[in-house]
Amino acid sequence: MARRLLLLSNSTNSGREWLEHAEGPISDFLGSGVSGLLFFPFAAVTFSFDSYQEKASEVFQRLGYGLSAIHPREHPVVAVKQAGGYVVGGGNTWQLVRYLYEYDLMEPLRSEIIAGKPYIGWSAGANIACPTLQTTNDMPIVRPHRFETLGVIPFQINPHYLDANPEGHQGETREQRILEFLEVNRDLMVAGLREGSILRIENDDIRLLGEPAVRIFRYGEQPVECRSGTSMTEMLLPPEKENT
Repeated sequence: MARRLLLLSNSTNSGREWLEHAEGPISDFLGSGVSGLLFFPFAAVTFSFDSYQEKASEVFQRLGYGLSAIHPREHPVVAVKQAGGYVVGGGNTWQLVRYLYEYDLMEPLRSEIIAGKPYIGWSAGANIACPTLQTTNDMPIVRPHRFETLGVIPFQINPHYLDANPEGHQGETREQRILEFLEVNRDLMVAGLREGSILRIENDDIRLLGEPAVRIFRYGEQPVECRSGTSMTEMLLPPEKENT
């Protein structure tokens, strides 16, 4: 699998502009040989797809990359096949997945990613790289056709991962919710991406960028903290897929 992915927990870090914390990693990831990026705004709910495209285009044009959106395309599957790479914005994962199935884009997008076209996604866009959407934090405001997503990585992501439990809150913590998921999905691992953390995946090499540590959950094991700059390949790839 010749995959190249840059997966971000979030689009805005406290005290910084939108995607500012990711500009360096994005430029380094894309390099100078990528053109014709295709943007997926489908996770937007309280603002329009057009405004989301404009916002994303401003950032990527500043970095030297052209970005067009998929939603106006008359033939979206053709647009996926012709694109030089993909950018998938955050928002509501359920709506994003619903649109991808509605326009028959899930499988064509997966095929292009595993063939080596670069993929950048934040929040919901990071969620859909996983086997399923089941570790999203979003409410199911719409019903997608299926829970299965791209599956271009063999583990789950929980973006915006939080350790804190507010004083007086009697509900489950984020960690407890993830442990519930693992109780009934014991063969999957979950990476809790704290705000500002970024996973860069090149084939079967997985590295953590950004300052915050990532918390790795496996069924029946104590969670493990991974620090910035370290390889996470052995932790996040099943043994049979390592070094392949």
